[in-house]
Amino acid sequence: MFAVIRTGGRQYRVVPDDVLEIGKIAGDVGTIVQLGEVLLVGGESPVLGTPTVPGASVAAEVLQHKRGPKVIAFKKRRRKNSRRKRGYRDEITVLRITEILTNDNKPSIGPRKKREKAPASEESEAPRPAKKKATAKKTVAKKAAAKPRAKSETKKAPAKKTATKGRSGKK
Repeated sequence: MFAVIRTGGRQYRVVPDDVLEIGKIAGDVGTIVQLGEVLLVGGESPVLGTPTVPGASVAAEVLQHKRGPKVIAFKKRRRKNSRRKRGYRDEITVLRITEILTNDNKPSIGPRKKREKAPASEESEAPRPAKKKATAKKTVAKKAAAKPRAKSETKKAPAKKTATKGRSGKK
């Protein structure tokens, strides 16, 4: 079973256990909220609303409230130093769809419990063998400094002449 809902001026196709990021809605983290604007309930016999399906709603658990990515708008005019840069961030609510309800039913599934870390067993508490420390590097005796080369050996080859600008042999 799926449903098409409208919230925040946008439409979403949802199924149970979907995770959605929508515009901010009221509700504390960990509570169940009901979204009442259901446009379509699909399944074996789909029900199309005019504009909404009467008695249908979608139950969702609020996972978190956060700020969305930064959106920057530039305004550039053709004058010197005349540009403007403004940005904003949307407030977002993350939801997990728990169930799709019809016939004015109430949500039967509550919020999920957070996972707790498994208690550590006695075997895992046993001390681990210590890691081997890196051995100190041996100092290497420095080689005797090389003798400076004679001036005649350090001369460079003459630079190549660049091609002259202008006509290149065409008549």
